[in-house]
Amino acid sequence: MNDLPTIQVPTDLWPVADFFFRGLGNEVDLNNDHQVALLIRSFLLLYLTTVVLTAITFKLGFARKLPLLQTIVVYAVLVIGTFIITLVLGLNLPLPESLFIAACILGLYRIRLHKERQGRQESKET
Repeated sequence: MNDLPTIQVPTDLWPVADFFFRGLGNEVDLNNDHQVALLIRSFLLLYLTTVVLTAITFKLGFARKLPLLQTIVVYAVLVIGTFIITLVLGLNLPLPESLFIAACILGLYRIRLHKERQGRQESKET
């Protein structure tokens, strides 16, 4: 039987990563299929959270509407790039937390911009 090493799981994770990686303990035994499956599931949940928040941030922050093919290419690159960033920096930096804050700020900006445009439209009509 192959004796694979164990992987150390940091204990000082950021809140979202800590939520997903809870239950793993301090190390993952690569011989234990349950622990490996839990590690992969935790990473995929962190990755999917990061992808969703990145897509929302992109949608709120990008002003122009793109043609369909360009939109598909942009989101494909976004998904691939987010995987690489999550793989390399996902446990060390607060990626989902930062994206959530950016999405909130951009959302508030969009709401304010919409109300301002609506107010201008109403003033033109009167």
